[in-house]
Amino acid sequence: MKHILTYILCAMSLGMTAQNKISLGADISMLPEYERVNTPYYDNSGTKIDAFTYMKDEAKMNSMRVRLFVTPTERGTTRTGVCQDLEYVKTLGKRIKDAGMDFLLDFHYSDSWADPSYQDYPKSWSSINQPTTDIIYNYTKECLEALVSGGATPDFVQIGNEISYGMLWQSDNDKCYTNQSAESTQWKRFYSLLSSAAKAVREVTPNAKIIVHTERSGEANTTKEIYSRLNAHDVDYDIIGLSYYPFYHNTLSHLGSTLSTLATAFPDKEVHIVETAYFYQYFASDAKYDTQTTWAATPTGQSAFISDLVTELGKHSNVTGLYYWFPEENGNGGATWSASNVVITSWLNRGLWDNSSHKAQPALLKLQDFLSTKEAASIDGIKKDEHPRCIYSITGQQLEEEPSKGLFIKDGKKMIR
Repeated sequence: MKHILTYILCAMSLGMTAQNKISLGADISMLPEYERVNTPYYDNSGTKIDAFTYMKDEAKMNSMRVRLFVTPTERGTTRTGVCQDLEYVKTLGKRIKDAGMDFLLDFHYSDSWADPSYQDYPKSWSSINQPTTDIIYNYTKECLEALVSGGATPDFVQIGNEISYGMLWQSDNDKCYTNQSAESTQWKRFYSLLSSAAKAVREVTPNAKIIVHTERSGEANTTKEIYSRLNAHDVDYDIIGLSYYPFYHNTLSHLGSTLSTLATAFPDKEVHIVETAYFYQYFASDAKYDTQTTWAATPTGQSAFISDLVTELGKHSNVTGLYYWFPEENGNGGATWSASNVVITSWLNRGLWDNSSHKAQPALLKLQDFLSTKEAASIDGIKKDEHPRCIYSITGQQLEEEPSKGLFIKDGKKMIR
């Protein structure tokens, strides 16, 4: 963190445009549940650790994401991790803030998972005799007010989760598709819902950045079309949030094409990869793309995926955030199997701790390369034509000649002797 701050100060003193904060983090929505049943966490050498502290201090994460459901309800009998009501999120959010980290609040606006297949309308809302735009505004405002009063003010607010096809479906007629007119009833309803949620965010947490989260990250033209429609209808947001799982969303080249397209189309918008993950064992049978020839479903393959992803993200200056999804996965819960301490029924095998040994995976510490990659890019991005043949110290002071040792900047490039 010391180096990051140094570089940012240096860049600002050289007349660069203001740098957006680089966020590295994870969605840790299930960590309190694992802790509740005393699930052990170890580093890769087998030393017992506090997972939250380890992610902050050793993995260098500076932001954490937490999902929020209206009235958490699992679908069927399988336990998949739907338990995050407002009190749960308030407690975890305060813990994040007290640790000096940023807090990304992920509104699902549903009682269970909201994603491209499900955007279920909350049951408790069905009996409210108000327009849905009023309901989402009031709910968003009330939740944020409770979080602020509880010492858990969000720094980022995600208004909806993977909402490529709209949100809060009361019937299939509410679903949005890009082959529909941008002025269709479905899309107009979608714009209004997002605008109502954003209005509440601006009123209660004016310093928070608003994220609109979609998951068509492997489809550049579709992603561009979605955000073009939102912009054309004055939907208020700051950051384009994307999910990227290569086994669902295709190659890193496809992701890179999407990121480049967004940078050109929306130069004023940051991009956060708010969800990503990869298997360390048992590659999923329902994967859309078999990526095992590129990254084996092994701890080494998982780590290689992170390295390659970070390399790709380093090419795109509009990307300012990276979050790993469900790193805290650690078996079913508890030190040994017991029906009374089941946190999740089945394993996803994409977490950053081994489900059997409870040891950290190599990929966990590999994530911090995102920070150093972005840190280097911020220095290399100094415009040479604005500072021809100039030499600067890391504090931004112009020097007469190159120092004999240490770190300095010459012609917009960082140099070390």
